[in-house]
Amino acid sequence: MQKGIVLSNISNLYKVESEGKVYDCNARGKFKNNEISPVAGDIVQIDITDENKLEGVIDKIEERTNYIKRPKMANITQLILVVSIKLPKPDMLLLDKQLVYAEFMKIKPIICLNKIDLDSANVASEIENTYSEIGYTVIKTDAKNGIGVDKIKQYLKNNITAFSGNSGVGKSTLLNSLLGENISEEGVISKKNKRGKNTTTQVRLHKIEENSYVADTPGFSTFEVSEIEKNDLAQYFIEFRKYLNDCEYGDCSHIKEEDCGIKKALTEGKISQGRYDRYCQLMNEIEKTPKW
Repeated sequence: MQKGIVLSNISNLYKVESEGKVYDCNARGKFKNNEISPVAGDIVQIDITDENKLEGVIDKIEERTNYIKRPKMANITQLILVVSIKLPKPDMLLLDKQLVYAEFMKIKPIICLNKIDLDSANVASEIENTYSEIGYTVIKTDAKNGIGVDKIKQYLKNNITAFSGNSGVGKSTLLNSLLGENISEEGVISKKNKRGKNTTTQVRLHKIEENSYVADTPGFSTFEVSEIEKNDLAQYFIEFRKYLNDCEYGDCSHIKEEDCGIKKALTEGKISQGRYDRYCQLMNEIEKTPKW
């Protein structure tokens, strides 16, 4: 058997890269019985059935470091969260939801502020200041003109990287610039509502160098913050962590209670009001979502 990485799955035919070659593989029926199927990013063991035709069978899925449900991916080490400065406007609640999800899944997040060529109001610098101050890497790009793309490339080495963000923010343009080819069809912006329309329909990994892959995905249709227990949410807002022990109550929600370390830090200007407000919104979302 040979070890390989699943690059894509189309109609249960898997592209698996192994020892410098890409094999077309089916998966053994035992995976269905175990209610698990290979997904892009999986490290697998394959039996070669025809070396000339580059065909094989996936026999084993190695233990995953993480698993994302929508779109289905495994072993992602890095998420680049793409925010458009304009057309569409920045969705800060989605950005914070993505950051919380990345912290929860133990995936390194990087914030990419795209379309800075449209930034007449200097919005990018405001966002950059907020998030770089609390410890996140922020990169400003104009993907259509190649500005900032080389800086993103520096972070791709030895990672399996996925891009996330609303439709129309420029993920496909970034991918095409990074890979130097038109592998991802660009989305279009609806004139009616200024929102993008999805174009990519399958998850696919592209190898950029040894041990370095970029995922072309249909976008993350949801971030399951409902998987997070409400009492744990605050620790995934990384700047909240050092104030959690200053609360009088161990199960403090940091919303209604008095003698709350988070609220005290907020009044002292140590925590962004916008970040705190979005924490409250996400807490409300978690409380309203049934636990199935």
